[in-house]
Amino acid sequence: MPLTIAIIGTGPTGIYAFRSLMQHEQSLAIWLFEKGEKAGIGLPYSPETSSKTMLANIASIEIPDVISTYLDWLERQPPARLRGYGLDPDDLDARQFTPRLLLGEYFRDQLMDLVDTARARGHSVTLCEATEVADVAVVDGLVWLTTDAGPLDQGFDRVMLATGHVFPDEAAATRSYFPSPWSGLIEADVAAGKVGILGTSLSGIDAAMAVASQHGRFAGRGQALRFVPDADGLKITLMSWTGVLPEADFYCPIPYDPLLHMTPAALEQARGAESVLDAVYALFQAELAQADPAYARAIGLDRLTPDSFTDAYFAEREAHDPFHWARENLAEVEHNKAHRITVPWRYAILRMHEQVEDLVPDFSDADRKRFDCGLKSVFVDNYAAVPSESIHRLLALRDAGVLGILALGQDYTLNHDGAKTVIVAKGETHVFDTFIDARGQKALTTKDLPFPTLRKAMLDAGCEIPEVDEDYILTDPATVAGRIGFGAIPYLMHDRPFAQGITAAADIGAAMARSIREDAQRSARRRRRWA
Repeated sequence: MPLTIAIIGTGPTGIYAFRSLMQHEQSLAIWLFEKGEKAGIGLPYSPETSSKTMLANIASIEIPDVISTYLDWLERQPPARLRGYGLDPDDLDARQFTPRLLLGEYFRDQLMDLVDTARARGHSVTLCEATEVADVAVVDGLVWLTTDAGPLDQGFDRVMLATGHVFPDEAAATRSYFPSPWSGLIEADVAAGKVGILGTSLSGIDAAMAVASQHGRFAGRGQALRFVPDADGLKITLMSWTGVLPEADFYCPIPYDPLLHMTPAALEQARGAESVLDAVYALFQAELAQADPAYARAIGLDRLTPDSFTDAYFAEREAHDPFHWARENLAEVEHNKAHRITVPWRYAILRMHEQVEDLVPDFSDADRKRFDCGLKSVFVDNYAAVPSESIHRLLALRDAGVLGILALGQDYTLNHDGAKTVIVAKGETHVFDTFIDARGQKALTTKDLPFPTLRKAMLDAGCEIPEVDEDYILTDPATVAGRIGFGAIPYLMHDRPFAQGITAAADIGAAMARSIREDAQRSARRRRRWA
């Protein structure tokens, strides 16, 4: 009998898991479960949560191949399809940022091709769309699933959870308050009044675009881009503690150049230090100083600590008007892209964030608090730089008198007062007709799991957060250990704070599938010995 495997969720994590799994030599019985109407799209790339104005924060050159590269797929599309998304068919390149909806169509097409390929290789594939898995239970060594239609008669040898992002339910939204940009905002009619958006990252920008596109249009391109409003009274305010905007995505070599100081051997040595954070920061300092001595001198790197580096990193940006800084940064970035110029310090920080993340589970509680309050925001700011087009749009909204920025500080108060939201920050009161919380994905714990039987088993065993091995297979409790691959990203963010995005999804999906393939190979060898 072939090994039976279920993948719950068919966004990028599930797709890359399936891609890796189907390479197994022996025939497998693979079931794919997707609660949405169409498998393969993924929540951030679906029409329910995105519009054509929302750009994916990743280019083709960074997206791990499924069957074909994203660029190859784009070049095969009918020109009219691309123009419908605002793309010039003659102007496609590997570093281009495209609408999220189009990236969702790519993943959908790739998944359907994977299904055909897997079946041609002898695997049995059952695709269950519009099917939500409501419970997961391990009984007598098999994993049993209950869907919204009831329990399945089929038991599974292995199950992979690839459920993706989790945001507040649309039921929590009202006509004037949205607990996330994905809780009904796309379908809502937002009045042309005062709109407050908590968050200045790409999620906040997406929310601003969703609102602005209801009350005007963008015309022109690049530096000539402008926003033409068709209603009076629209005032959008993006807000965060500091009020800084993300910087534009910068040019750098891909694949990444190797690091010189933060090497695997040096990281392993740091893992045994009394303060792992301090040891890692010493490597961070050495790497940054060698990569860009001028930047190191300008920022006073040799005098900075893991606790003071962040203030020095953001100091100049916080001292400037955010829109003025955005214009200057955008001009620099676009010049560098045109001339293939890499800013060494930016590139060094980008290459270090994943290496530092690998040691986060080894931080003491005190070091973890220091990291979360300091260097974590530097890495996030660096790798979460946004498409240049997003900055062009923000500046166009600013020039049209539609967009403003509010620096709240850390001691603000926020109250939803009937149909209004009231914020008091730095002694001033701000009242908004519509309010959107756009702070992005939050880390979740076991108690947030939507599968009651699995949740109870884990909580009863004291697993407040999922315990997984290097292949993301649950190790506790013993009753489920080895049976369930846990690739649900929000629950992994405690130990892997940067585990978001398509590249992380690809790594996690492939790791889960690798473990299952190895188990299947061991089982096949045992069967041959006993035959």
